[in-house]
Amino acid sequence: MSPAPPKHLDPAISYASDENLILSQIYESPMGYHFLKRPYELIPLGVGEDPEVTFLDAEGNEVSEDDESLAYTRYTLKVRKDAHFQPHPAFATNEQGEPLYLFESASEGAGYTQIPDFPETGHRAVKASDYAYGIKRLADPDLGSPMLSFMSQYIVGMRELTEELTGVERDGWLNLDDYTMEGLEVVDDHTLNISIHGRYPQFVYWLAMRFFSPIPPEADRFYKNPGFIDRNLTLDWWPVGSGPFMMVRNDPNSEIVLARNPHFREDYFPSEGEPGDLEAGNLADAGKRLPLVDRIVFRLEKEVLPLWTKFLQGYYDRSGENHGNTNRMFDQAFVVGPDGVEMSPEIASHGIKMDPDVKPAIYYYGFNMRDPVVGGYTEEKRKLRRALQIAFNVEEYLAIFYNGNGITAQNIIPPGIPGHLEGEAGINPYTHRWIDGEPVRRSIDEAKQLLAEAGYPNGRDARTGEPLKLFIDVQSQAIGNTQMNWMDRVFGQIGVQIEYRPADWNRTREKLLTGNTQIYSYGWIADYPDPENFLFLLYGPDGPLNCKCDGSNNSNFESEEYDELFRQVRITPPGPEREAMVARMVEIYRREAVWLYAFYPKDIYLSNPWVSNTKRHGISKATLKYINIDDELRQRKRAEWNQPVTWPLYAGALLVAAMILPGVTAYRRRQNATARRSDNN
Repeated sequence: MSPAPPKHLDPAISYASDENLILSQIYESPMGYHFLKRPYELIPLGVGEDPEVTFLDAEGNEVSEDDESLAYTRYTLKVRKDAHFQPHPAFATNEQGEPLYLFESASEGAGYTQIPDFPETGHRAVKASDYAYGIKRLADPDLGSPMLSFMSQYIVGMRELTEELTGVERDGWLNLDDYTMEGLEVVDDHTLNISIHGRYPQFVYWLAMRFFSPIPPEADRFYKNPGFIDRNLTLDWWPVGSGPFMMVRNDPNSEIVLARNPHFREDYFPSEGEPGDLEAGNLADAGKRLPLVDRIVFRLEKEVLPLWTKFLQGYYDRSGENHGNTNRMFDQAFVVGPDGVEMSPEIASHGIKMDPDVKPAIYYYGFNMRDPVVGGYTEEKRKLRRALQIAFNVEEYLAIFYNGNGITAQNIIPPGIPGHLEGEAGINPYTHRWIDGEPVRRSIDEAKQLLAEAGYPNGRDARTGEPLKLFIDVQSQAIGNTQMNWMDRVFGQIGVQIEYRPADWNRTREKLLTGNTQIYSYGWIADYPDPENFLFLLYGPDGPLNCKCDGSNNSNFESEEYDELFRQVRITPPGPEREAMVARMVEIYRREAVWLYAFYPKDIYLSNPWVSNTKRHGISKATLKYINIDDELRQRKRAEWNQPVTWPLYAGALLVAAMILPGVTAYRRRQNATARRSDNN
């Protein structure tokens, strides 16, 4: 687990990756991803088939996809008939069918402090109305869902429902079934229509996110019992889902335990994947009923070394992830050779398996395009930014600070996402050349020449003679003195001075929102495998200074051509036309040199030899149902690796004996001498 416990386990609120790892095992969204296939492939999960897509005009009449009168897109979801919620006291009823655990006062339910305290539970089938209820919760302003501002642009009636719910007086539970949302139509128990404005093909990817999980109204009402919130009896602490696992223990400062949902629908390990999957053993469990294990235990380890030691002793099945930072764990586990990162001989001898994973993500330092020094769109400003890009040797940076465990980003779109190109076709020609089959960074001399042409020969302003000094805003915990010294050195090669302004995240975010930055650090991990999910990082209207909001375009980049292309990419289905538009947007990003540097992070996951089906999935975290454990091997290896070390005890005993023996011998001699003298007398 992460060094910090989860803050939110309500699928309408949570947006953290660590929380998603837990929630994705408990909830089942309408759509999901094939565990083995790459490129990433959507598959039905909570629904029995792919959504039916219908295009409508303003009057609700069906039209073709390319009809100019198209006003809405309707997605019809067919909910599985075999999907069931987990056992939970919210579903428990008395003989009259009334809820068993609804209390008039806090004192009535005071004896219950956690969900396992309730002796009675019930369950029921998932209905289309549960998905509708979950979507309505996204619109509830009291919850503050991070999806609200985005989804209200698309789902018909969501903004209006938010306005209706704003200021509604609440005395206990607010039944959202009493409120309508124009874009939601529950046709029957197993059919739900969701209507969105216009055409947005990427909406189907959002249906694979946990935000769209079904929420039973019974659970929402149950957790509104008087006094429950004071004891953390909330949906944010005790989730209620229809996925393969359910939460049976939540002590975030110690451990969180998930157990098999006994009512989980029929689901089976896939029988097809990439060509290498069969050889890697990933299809050994093909056709088996999921999940393959009965329990999942997440333990909080605040220190890396105890976690690492316990993993090597066999008390943890998986090590979690290592980002390649220089630390004792990395040095013990890996060696960096000519072919990249490899397991050390000691680790390899344990039979431990290594799963490297290039994440569909990008970490970067961006320029504020509104800044009077590094911002702007003249050729001189572009040359200044390109000079700085060349000077920042990302390859060297990754080798030193990430042990080579990252890839220099030549593109705003990472590997595995359409629009990313490999090889010579994929390099950024403004910062690299293609030589002998690989990208080679342009020289410092070229950077100096660009800097001079930008008006800063030898790093000094040609007009004033003052040295060029740049300011970098970073999160305090994300940078150390060694990294800052390295940056001082690389920028010093072209005569540029750097000053760092470390701050906590809240202060850094405040600077981004107000445009009070020059160079800033940031990162983005894909929510779904589409280039739009990265290209939006430079969409003009989403700049904080434009939207006056927590926008994603922290560089405040503005380009009419880019913005128009982005609007077209959003609504254009995959194909050559869309690929050409994406390629043009990537070229604009490169030409304008919007970011100082960027890289695609690589993570390394280790699993002990008894763990199988460990293939990484960059988008979905709903993968623990595929994990299998050979418990017999686990017990045998634990015993082998934890044999008691007895030789120190024997050595200590011999040492004590060696120390005592001379005394005993001397004592006996004295006793014998005394006896002889007595006899002589």
